Amino acid sequence: MPLHNRVIKNRIIVLRAERHLSQKDVADGVGVSRQTIISLEKNRYNPSLKLAFDLAVFFGVDINDVFQYEREDE
Repeated sequence: MPLHNRVIKNRIIVLRAERHLSQKDVADGVGVSRQTIISLEKNRYNPSLKLAFDLAVFFGVDINDVFQYEREDE
């Protein structure tokens, strides 16, 4: 399967809700703007590798529990 048909999706909204955190809480916790978190949650923006790991550490989970690399039509 061609790799160009793959996208990075995330579970930030779910992880945030489970922990009763606002977008601002997450943004402040990882040192980015609230707008960055909004863009990530809407899959409009792919994070840097560092930010992806920072988010995983912030939520206390493995990076694969935050981000998934999937076929676009899944």
